[in-house]
Amino acid sequence: MSQLINRVNKDVLKQRLQEETFNRITLSFYRYVKISDPKQTRDELYKMWADLNCFGRIYLAEEGINAQMNVPEDNWDSFVKELNKFDYFKDVPFKIAVDGNGKSFYKLVVKTRDRIVADGINDPTFDASNTGKYLNAKEFNEALNDPNTIVVDMRNHYESEVGRFENAFCPDSDTFREELPQVIEHLKGAEDKKVLMYCTGGIRCEKASAYFKHKGFKDVNHLHGGIIQYAQEVKEQGLESKFKGVNFVFDERVGERITNDVLSKCHQCEEPCDRHVNCKNDDCHLLFIQCEDCEKKMNGCCTPQCVEIAAMPIEQQRELRKGRIKNGPECLSVYKSRLRPNLSEILKSGDFKLKS
Repeated sequence: MSQLINRVNKDVLKQRLQEETFNRITLSFYRYVKISDPKQTRDELYKMWADLNCFGRIYLAEEGINAQMNVPEDNWDSFVKELNKFDYFKDVPFKIAVDGNGKSFYKLVVKTRDRIVADGINDPTFDASNTGKYLNAKEFNEALNDPNTIVVDMRNHYESEVGRFENAFCPDSDTFREELPQVIEHLKGAEDKKVLMYCTGGIRCEKASAYFKHKGFKDVNHLHGGIIQYAQEVKEQGLESKFKGVNFVFDERVGERITNDVLSKCHQCEEPCDRHVNCKNDDCHLLFIQCEDCEKKMNGCCTPQCVEIAAMPIEQQRELRKGRIKNGPECLSVYKSRLRPNLSEILKSGDFKLKS
């Protein structure tokens, strides 16, 4: 019987992934469906996918499933066959990644949650199944040409920073929970206009479209399958891609390029760049945009303080982490985790810049 959790060190797992000689298919899928026993379903899925050597990050709740994962090519048919044995997930549509290198996840994580998308909605009269109209890539492009439509990016600010549809309203939010009320407030008074919304794979838009209708918007539309499916349809049908730049993804790839447009700048030198990285100081791990030149100058870190910490011997870092070094570098993310948003705001605002 397969283990129900992974117990192997992540560095070992990452090395194994890089050494694999076979290809993997990266995909995502979701479905809002009433699952009677998410914990039992979670264990059944974990056993099945572990036996098929699948990796990924999957969330289950009573309201459904949200999965991003990769599957060995040789096991693809078995993966589809076994998943279809679950009535909950039978014939669920898959979104196949544009970037086909398969190096997206290095381990299998399947978790149960209260909701598959944290939305902050506590209204008992809200019906998440009353969604807006699906639009395919061609229909979405045509709707974008109408100057009276409102286009809304239902993703976080760091996602839209590197890639977005033309003329889209992109909320300055860190989470979907924060974003919903922001967008509703921004569009107040436009309830009779045609609203187009999009997200990465469609799961956030599906719930958001129902919430917009619940709030009185009359003509709500969302991109079927999100940016991932849009990019596939654009490629297959020879359409113009009105999405420009990089589609941010929540796996080891961080982003998949849709067009060659570079919409953002390095947060340290302000040169054109759309390369997201995590600070190499493990106690910080801040997600930010850093060009390759700044990566070399800063050793992959976000601030000089983090450079100093990351260069310490690991034992000294652990002592600092425990608060036993009183005169160490004044890094906000190490000493005051509650102030970490301030560091993010500094990078976003441009107050901290790396001088050449």
